[in-house]
Amino acid sequence: MTTLIIGGSGFLGAELIRQATAAGQATAATYATRPGDSVQAVWYPLDLRDAGRLGAVMSEVSPQVIINASSGGADWAVTAQAPIRLAMTAARHGVRLVHVSSDAVFSGARVHYDESSLPDPITPYGAAKAAAETGILAVYPEAVVARTSLIIGDGGSAHERLVHELAVGTRDGVLFTDDIRCPVHVADLAAALLELASGDSSGVHHVAGPDAVSRHELGVLIARRDGLDASSLPTGRRIDSPLPGALDVRLDSRATQRKLSTTLRGARAVLHGPAAFEEGGSA
Repeated sequence: MTTLIIGGSGFLGAELIRQATAAGQATAATYATRPGDSVQAVWYPLDLRDAGRLGAVMSEVSPQVIINASSGGADWAVTAQAPIRLAMTAARHGVRLVHVSSDAVFSGARVHYDESSLPDPITPYGAAKAAAETGILAVYPEAVVARTSLIIGDGGSAHERLVHELAVGTRDGVLFTDDIRCPVHVADLAAALLELASGDSSGVHHVAGPDAVSRHELGVLIARRDGLDASSLPTGRRIDSPLPGALDVRLDSRATQRKLSTTLRGARAVLHGPAAFEEGGSA
């Protein structure tokens, strides 16, 4: 089986390549600006907005599975329209598609969101991700849309780098105490996505950790794991900042977890944080 990872040079994409190749899958990956470090994948430059280039990559790779882990921020053409074009191409070729979406499709008004919850985004990025979800499932109902939350790892994620920079004073900013999410370890997320790709389920799935934590609590857990001074981490509240976005969004992944052999671990278990630290509450 050949697996094509769209956005293979990103943090999640790199882990998908590592796990897919370790499982013996022939793996191809795409990049927008430069290829990733993995020599295990065959790399292809791809701008998802270019339908002709997408068709050429599909013809050359002939994948049985596509996992779209690309990210285009709030760029509507990249984040909303291009994944729909990808879904149309996958449907035309009869290729299994897993599209990675985000908890940014929700406003936080309900706090707890399961797979039946309808998107109500309040940011341009969230609106683009929600549009992609709707379009993908409209043109290719057999596809999987996998919503996830903050992605952490063993030091390589954006949030982990931020915590280190804040702890040593090389970056300005704060960690919000009122911004609650359900982080997931990149290895668990990649394994779950590959498992969904190999199955026959379709529609919306939630793939996040079971622990609801604030960005500050997550920072404290990372700092303690990495031997940093957690008390040096600056705090603030998103509600007092000009930054747009939902405050409290907790993805309920229990229905998807029941379908998976992969265990989606919570941030406290992954980072070995003390169970008594309950600033963010629990999912």
